[in-house]
Amino acid sequence: MTPRIAFTPGEPAGIGPELAVKLACSGRSPDIARAQIVAIADPELLQQEAARQGKQLQLLPFDPAQPAEATPTGALHLLPVSLTAPATPGQLNTANGAYVLETLQRAADGCRDRTFDALVTGPVHKGVINQSGVPFSGHTEFFAEQAGVEKVVMMLAADDLRVALATTHIPLKEVSSAISAESLQQILTILYRSLQTQFRIENPRIGVCGLNPHAGEGGHLGREEIEVIEPALDTLRALGMHLIGPLPADTLFTPPQLARCDAVLAMYHDQGLPVLKFKGFGRAINITLGLPFIRTSVDHGTALNIAGQGIADTGSLIAAMHQAIELVQLRHC
Repeated sequence: MTPRIAFTPGEPAGIGPELAVKLACSGRSPDIARAQIVAIADPELLQQEAARQGKQLQLLPFDPAQPAEATPTGALHLLPVSLTAPATPGQLNTANGAYVLETLQRAADGCRDRTFDALVTGPVHKGVINQSGVPFSGHTEFFAEQAGVEKVVMMLAADDLRVALATTHIPLKEVSSAISAESLQQILTILYRSLQTQFRIENPRIGVCGLNPHAGEGGHLGREEIEVIEPALDTLRALGMHLIGPLPADTLFTPPQLARCDAVLAMYHDQGLPVLKFKGFGRAINITLGLPFIRTSVDHGTALNIAGQGIADTGSLIAAMHQAIELVQLRHC
């Protein structure tokens, strides 16, 4: 089959347009070469970026009524969305908050009606979208709302390491109160089922971090493990889930322990992600679990400080494309 992958470059003043042009014009691995890549973006923005890089970019019309066809090197299929205002690299413009949201809306619509097999997203700037007058907490929450699902799980991956998060972008002082037995059971169920259905791991093994140093050290360094985490894990183990822990994070994130796990659940953002980014910086990706469609993303931001300079690294975008295509293929096995 020819996977049809939607791609939203994200914030027009960031490195997203540069990544789109480099994706189109660079050499491609066999799996990406066989895919149809549909950029949802402003055509003039992409052509201006191609000219800045001194590259010839062909934008091919996208017709969802036609069978998917591989996008040739030097080209992107295009679903056009017009900028609200001209974009200058490195300079945010609140007028283009609506443009970014429109690209995401088109992508979500196409995934829901199965026009697209998967979605890969470039980096957005949450602040400028909020400043434009639209409440926006991020891609993950936006797509969950569009899909009508109550709960999704953020999982990042680098090489063979997968780290899901029990809490995401909240202050550290709020983490403990945000973790409940109910929320952990919901998150672990989504993670477990996604590893089974999307990644085709028959009996996933999930390592679970404790919240406190030394996983609470028997209650001497905190009681969340005893009162919240362990009861949640015991409930799920009774249903047949293979769960390891709760273990201290500095123990769980060691090679012998990771060899026992197909994924790790970290209790908060900076407990798990520094390890993952150290292992796979420039290759790490974000995967949203619990959606009715496949969505992967780069793991970095808009990099306004280097936008327009031609030095952005495509490593994370390429990895996100590889993962999206692999998940599409696994879905059709």
